[in-house]
Amino acid sequence: MKSLALTPDEEAHSLLQMHGGDSGLAECLRVLSSQFLIIQSRAQLMLTLATIVLTITGFSGPRIAASGLFARTSMAAGLVLTLIAVLMLLLNLRIRWLTQFREASAHATLVSIMVYRDGKRKAYLGIISLLIAGLASYVAAVVAYLITGEPVR
Repeated sequence: MKSLALTPDEEAHSLLQMHGGDSGLAECLRVLSSQFLIIQSRAQLMLTLATIVLTITGFSGPRIAASGLFARTSMAAGLVLTLIAVLMLLLNLRIRWLTQFREASAHATLVSIMVYRDGKRKAYLGIISLLIAGLASYVAAVVAYLITGEPVR
């Protein structure tokens, strides 16, 4: 059974064919540019989610941590995972403009761009996995706080 996902070589060939061969390179670049915009908007969403976690920690973190060992540990793990995800995201923001890709042919240029795009996509899949784990751990801390409430003094 053949995979539905095309290789960068197959995708470049298909995209060029849809847009008139080598003369359609400009339109192919517009398609790829819009794909990079999607990756960038998802990166912004991840940074927003991480900011929310940090904001909640600033306001409610001490109370949540004081409610018990599980809440404290979960919150700490959630913060660490979230911060690692943010660090990886920021390190992955390095930019290579589409106009910097110059190969021997339009096809080779598209393949090079697609390999770069796929690398970005794979990196973001790893980052979003870390962020999800961090958010899940953080939510567990909040739930533990809600169940146990404020510590008795």
